[in-house]
Amino acid sequence: MKWGIRKKLIFFLMIVTILPFGSAIAITYFQTTKSLNTQFVSTNHTLIENGEKELTNYLESVAELSTLLYRYTPFMSVMRDGISENLSNNQEEVRRAMAYIFNSRPEIEQMHLYIDKEKDSFTNYHSSISGRGKYEDILSHPYYAKLDRNKDLFSVIEPPHEIYSYNGMSFIPDSEKRNVISFHTSIRDIPSNDILGFLSLDINLSKVKVIASRLYTVDKEDFYIMDENNIIIYSSDEEKIGTKNNETWFSQVKKEPEEQKSLKWKDKQFSGVIVYDQFPAPYQKWYIVKRIPFDALYQSARETVWINIVIGIVTLLVVLLATIVVSFKTTRPIKILIENMKKVEKGNFEADFDSLGNDEIGLLGRHFKSMIDRIDKLIEKKYKLEIENKASELRVLRSQINPHFLYNALQSIGTLALKSNAVPVYRLLTSLSTIMRYSMNVKEDIVPFSSEVSHVESYLHLQKQRFEEQFQFELNIQKEVQNVLVPKMILQPIVENCFKHGFDQQIHKCTIQMDAFLQSDDMVCIQIKDNGMGVNEEHLQNIRQGLYQRFTKENQMRETIGLKNIFDRLQIYYDHQAKLLVSSPNENGFIVTIEIPKTMPKGVEQS
Repeated sequence: MKWGIRKKLIFFLMIVTILPFGSAIAITYFQTTKSLNTQFVSTNHTLIENGEKELTNYLESVAELSTLLYRYTPFMSVMRDGISENLSNNQEEVRRAMAYIFNSRPEIEQMHLYIDKEKDSFTNYHSSISGRGKYEDILSHPYYAKLDRNKDLFSVIEPPHEIYSYNGMSFIPDSEKRNVISFHTSIRDIPSNDILGFLSLDINLSKVKVIASRLYTVDKEDFYIMDENNIIIYSSDEEKIGTKNNETWFSQVKKEPEEQKSLKWKDKQFSGVIVYDQFPAPYQKWYIVKRIPFDALYQSARETVWINIVIGIVTLLVVLLATIVVSFKTTRPIKILIENMKKVEKGNFEADFDSLGNDEIGLLGRHFKSMIDRIDKLIEKKYKLEIENKASELRVLRSQINPHFLYNALQSIGTLALKSNAVPVYRLLTSLSTIMRYSMNVKEDIVPFSSEVSHVESYLHLQKQRFEEQFQFELNIQKEVQNVLVPKMILQPIVENCFKHGFDQQIHKCTIQMDAFLQSDDMVCIQIKDNGMGVNEEHLQNIRQGLYQRFTKENQMRETIGLKNIFDRLQIYYDHQAKLLVSSPNENGFIVTIEIPKTMPKGVEQS
């Protein structure tokens, strides 16, 4: 499909508009998302570090509540000696200490105190302190057992779980059962380090929730605090608190190097950036993780892109409208000019427009009108005169060797020679009369190649009689070219030049060889070569120049006129597809090569 200037102009201006604008949008979006990602990681990691410190300080402050008991001497005496020695006073000391600890933190839901001396157990649930109870199998509790086994371990944290009654001594309604974190601490005799008992504090997650809420955006980001066993201590999704996190992304987080603080993640459940860090001691195996989806992270970038796209579409529509107007205004006079050129091609030398404007196209239109007016006036004078000159040259060429009176005279002489038994004379006269008859037939300009060859052969027989054994000729004509139609009288002038110029003052044996064959590209190659006097390179260049230049009396050598005539006729008949080449290898002999199409252009054969 051919594209006109109008389509090209519209397409080009569209591309010029779309490519820079689209590239700018793409680059802006890429740079913005990259900047957002870097900024998000940096900002949120700092935020997480600050959150870690606050959470760590809080957890440590809760764990250190048990140290307050060491400062209260009467209570420590009860822990060493047991309650039985002074039951009433000792129980009051226990109640006083438990009430003090419980009221120190509003998030404490329940306390449990175990005194190892007499296996005594007390609970404080919502400020309701239980009576004295026995807890014989205290080591059945896994966290107390853990503290008992490890003498260097003073405190352990039980991950979030539903609050339960220690030793069955607290009454906890089902409606008030909630998730709590339990701090289990061993109370030891200083400096012997013997275990005197255990203290457990169950705290709700209200304070953790307050701290965590400052570290993430609700409904946009995910937030997790997880311990070394993958248990979720806290999550933005409260249903996951206390459950185990076995997702692949968390496994990958734990595998990452310590200095790596973020990673990009994509799976069926989540696609975005994960920022994480490990808690410092004593919770060094805890992780704090924040996840933000790409949708939320790049929301501002996408909004900017959409605004740019809307602006781009509006701009594109304006450019498209302007382009259409400009292209139609620009190409309309060009289309008018093209239509008039087509008329000129068909032979109609009249322009159907007055003016195409005052710009360059208008100037082109005025020159076009002036040109076709001149062509219309000169066509008959120049073109027809050129054709007449060619016809005149052909007639002159024929008249040089074809006078009517000579043909009639030869007929009479041939008859007399036959009566006198002069057969060689009769043969020569027959060849000569054949030449005359062929040349005098002016009705045929296009003949089979075999006729041209027969005409040349008759001419060569006459020359053979003249030079006798000093002259030999050879005709090698391929069968495929014998019926090819060619212009008349294109071979004999070339052969005649061999005698006029090639064999001049030559005393040794003269030869002429003519080869005609069909080439692979459907071109007929005709080559005529002699062994006469060759020409030097300078003379050869002059001959070639004479062939291709316009004919004038000043620039034509006498040996070039015949070749020039043949060359010009071939160009007319074959529409400049024919070739005529001359050469003189090593200044020895002369070669003329003609290459013409196997088939004449349409319409020439009938002309």
